[in-house]
Amino acid sequence: MASNDRHIVIIGGGIIGCCTAYFLTRHPSFDPKHHKITLLETSKIAGGASGKAGGLLALWAYPKEIVPLSYRTHKELAEKHNGAKRWDYRPVHCGQIECKGRVPDDLDWIEPECLQGYEEMSDPTNSAQVHPFLFTTAMAELAKEAGADIRVGAQVKSITYNDKGDQVTGVTYVDKESGRQTGLQATDVVISAGPWTSTVYPSAPISALRAHSVTIKPTRPVSAYTLFTSIKLPAGFGRTDEARRSEGKRSQIVTPEIYARQTEIYACGEGDRLVPLPQSTDEVQVDETRCQDVVDYACSVSDELRDGVVTARQACYLPEVNAKPGHPLIGPTGVKGLWMCAGHTCWGIQNGPGSGKLMSEFIFDGKAKSANVAAMDPRAVL
Repeated sequence: MASNDRHIVIIGGGIIGCCTAYFLTRHPSFDPKHHKITLLETSKIAGGASGKAGGLLALWAYPKEIVPLSYRTHKELAEKHNGAKRWDYRPVHCGQIECKGRVPDDLDWIEPECLQGYEEMSDPTNSAQVHPFLFTTAMAELAKEAGADIRVGAQVKSITYNDKGDQVTGVTYVDKESGRQTGLQATDVVISAGPWTSTVYPSAPISALRAHSVTIKPTRPVSAYTLFTSIKLPAGFGRTDEARRSEGKRSQIVTPEIYARQTEIYACGEGDRLVPLPQSTDEVQVDETRCQDVVDYACSVSDELRDGVVTARQACYLPEVNAKPGHPLIGPTGVKGLWMCAGHTCWGIQNGPGSGKLMSEFIFDGKAKSANVAAMDPRAVL
């Protein structure tokens, strides 16, 4: 490898890895004659949370250091690549159903007798949405078109270093189809493996939270609202077995998030840590009872959902940073050539483009230019 050549290996084919690959290929310094970009993904692109998230974009999201950049970049990407058609980008209302307030006239798919009030959190000028799976796979496709090498079924086993351990030298992975182990030389390695980050870099303080969600095809098209709900249910509502009925002797408040998409409704429930993180997204266990709870909760307030068709019952794991202040970790690790971009919790889709752009700047410019992310420096917690 010539002195001015670089081989950048990205670990993880979720939203962060795919956006990083995309922005590396769009950086002014990128030269395909001297720069090689390889993305390694164990199962499939957007196989985890990046394909099963809600897809809400909002200027009030967190962390504040990267939200404005990423929100703006989402809009720019949609304009550049026809995101409205390719990944269902659109502005939306976002609101919280509360005990008091006035319900908007066009929020016409929640039963009036069920609603006690509505409070607007943001309007279409500062909140939007994408279809996460379509967006993430589009970023991978666009990166591939520009020269990135996307390898699916490549399970990373280790990162390799020089004798002193202060500089990265490559990555070792196993091809899941052939079982063959392969070593790649690399000048740069970006760890963007979400909740699996600590499996390739054990000192990373990142854990996993399982989340269940469903999608429902409603009986008719519905207006563009993303809702944070608080629904009071009668005792025993939705309990499907005797043990759970015995626990449900009181009325309960449930808080599913319900997002209208262009052709479906997405709804998700609370997270859990009942099942440890598996080796890959292919092995994630789906608790059908938890999915049914989400269906029951959402259908309890909408005939359009109750009479609709459930099209997916799914689960994924969200990455959480177990170090204050809980921000994602973006930037250098202290080992030359080793970078980290992980721990985005539930805002990975919102903050993916901004994070990818920042990583391209770290790698090609030596520093972040588009936002001040000093508070997210991985070296502070590794």
